[in-house]
Amino acid sequence: MIAQDKLDQIAGRFEFLEAKMATGAGADYAALSREYSELRPVVETARAHARLSTEIAEAEAMLAEPDMRALAEDELPQLRRRLEEAEAALRLALLPKDAADARPAMIEIRPGTGGDEAALFAADLMRMYQRYAEARGYRWEVIEEQATELGGLKEAVIRVNGDGVFARLKYESGVHRVQRVPETESGGRIHTSAATVAVLPEAEAVDIEIAPGDIRIDTMRASGAGGQHVNTTDSAVRITHIPSGIVVTSSQKSQHRNRELAMEVLRSRLFDLERSRVDGERSADRRAQVGSGDRSERIRTYNFPQGRLTDHRINLTLYRLDAVLAGDLDEIIDALTAEAQAALLAEVEA
Repeated sequence: MIAQDKLDQIAGRFEFLEAKMATGAGADYAALSREYSELRPVVETARAHARLSTEIAEAEAMLAEPDMRALAEDELPQLRRRLEEAEAALRLALLPKDAADARPAMIEIRPGTGGDEAALFAADLMRMYQRYAEARGYRWEVIEEQATELGGLKEAVIRVNGDGVFARLKYESGVHRVQRVPETESGGRIHTSAATVAVLPEAEAVDIEIAPGDIRIDTMRASGAGGQHVNTTDSAVRITHIPSGIVVTSSQKSQHRNRELAMEVLRSRLFDLERSRVDGERSADRRAQVGSGDRSERIRTYNFPQGRLTDHRINLTLYRLDAVLAGDLDEIIDALTAEAQAALLAEVEA
């Protein structure tokens, strides 16, 4: 049973924000607006739950009236089913939110075991995420991309911006395994290769303070697979964070923009390290949950001969690999989100 005093507290805060915003709220307007937007779906779900409870009470009162009894008996089963659904929705709405869910995301993709085939698969993953981002109207900005001569990927760092981006992409972190016959394989044998994906919430300057003395900034020429696309000027920027040893590179055309982008990636990596530390302290069994962020965990297999995709965390298997690689990821992401919510709900209500 959901505590009524908690719902009353949320409703009271929502009404306060509504009144405050109506007056303009001054410099605090942006922060109040974000909080208002977060509370609104909770309050709307709670109000729907309350309306159904009232309708059930009225229908139950009608049972005592001979002329209305038959109508009430017809309505009550449906109303009670709807109330159960509303209560389940309300429990989900009241779950603690990941404060980073609404942020842009940094996606880092690198080949793992498998040589050239792993690099080609990493490039396939990059295209998959780009198509997904474009289908949802997200902004896709490549910060660093190093290609191989065969068209594979040595490394890519991408910034993805849009509404709730990190919430949609955060469960993609981990090892992605591919099983297929490489283009370079003349004997038709199936090879197994892998690529790693890391999805980080973008950090703001207020989240992570980086002392000027803690970083070293170098400029250099952008690297590439060769040909006319290789930079001939020292526009690429490499930033080394001395305390952690983290090295970040950005190789776009503008050196000034490269400094900005590299600092954004560095802040995001440091912010992710701090989030992981806090998560580890808060929950000893965090690694067993969906979305633990463990980069070494094998999360998914893409089997080309069978057209099959399997997400090992939730035992989900789909036989439409072509559609997934074309960016149709919503069914997988929705299933992962539901599993994570169920785990969190069990933890909260334990």
